[in-house]
Amino acid sequence: MTDSIRILDRLKRHIERLEQRRFAPHVGLFTLGHDALDTRLGGGLARGALHEICGLDGAAASSFALILAARSTDNKAILWVREDKGERHSGQLYGPGMVELGVDPKRVVLVKAPDTIAALRVGSDVLGCMSPGAVVIEPYGPAKALDLTASRRLALAAQKSGVAAFILRSPEGLMASAAATRWMVRASPSRALPGQAPGHATLALELMRHRGGVAPFEMRVEWDRDAQIFRDVDTRNAPLLRTLPANAQRGQMAA
Repeated sequence: MTDSIRILDRLKRHIERLEQRRFAPHVGLFTLGHDALDTRLGGGLARGALHEICGLDGAAASSFALILAARSTDNKAILWVREDKGERHSGQLYGPGMVELGVDPKRVVLVKAPDTIAALRVGSDVLGCMSPGAVVIEPYGPAKALDLTASRRLALAAQKSGVAAFILRSPEGLMASAAATRWMVRASPSRALPGQAPGHATLALELMRHRGGVAPFEMRVEWDRDAQIFRDVDTRNAPLLRTLPANAQRGQMAA
C-alpha cells in the first residue's frame, strides 16, 4: 500500500508538470477523423469509458491504442501502465515509432507494474484520483485477473473522471467485460508513397462488440500522421467497411 501511494504521488507531480493546469472532465465523444467510421459509431467513441483492443499483432494493437488515446485528448499526458513481463517479452515502447504516428513521446508517461493485478490497480487509481488525458493499460498474456469485476472497476473510474481508458488484451481466452467497445486489430499492407517511400501505417479494424448497439463491422484504414486522422486505404474507391453477420460476434461482454 505504501509503495502504491508513493508511485501515485510521483505520477501526480509528473503529470502536473506536463500539464500545468487543473483537470476539467471532457464529456461526450471523440472522433476518429473518418466520416464513414465515425458515422457508423454514432459520432465517435465515448471519452469517459473503457475500450478494449485485442490483437495477436502487438505492434498494431498498441499503435491503435496510442492513436485513440492521442485523439481523445488535447495534448494532455497519456499514462501507459505496462506489466513487466510484457516489456521483457516484447521490448520497450519505441519512441521513434511514436513519432512516426505523430505522437510526441514526451506526452507518454510510462509506469511499469510487477503483475496484472498491480497494473489494473494503478490504472484504476489513476483514473479515479489524477488528471491524465488518457490511460492505456497493457497487462501481459491472457490476464485472467482482468475479469468482469476488474473491468467494471475500470469502466466506472473512467466514467467518473471523464477520461478515456484503453486496455490491450490478448485475443486468447477473452472473458465477459464491462468495456464500451471491443476491437480486433491487425496490421495490413500499406500503399507506397511517391518514390516508393514507405506508406502510412495501415490497420484492419474489426469492431467485435459495442455496448451502444452498433452492429459488428470490419474496415481497413490508414493513419495520416500529419493530419492526425484515419483515411480510406484507397481514396479512389468507396470506404472498405463491411458489416459482419451476427454469428461473427466473437468474445463476450456483460449485458
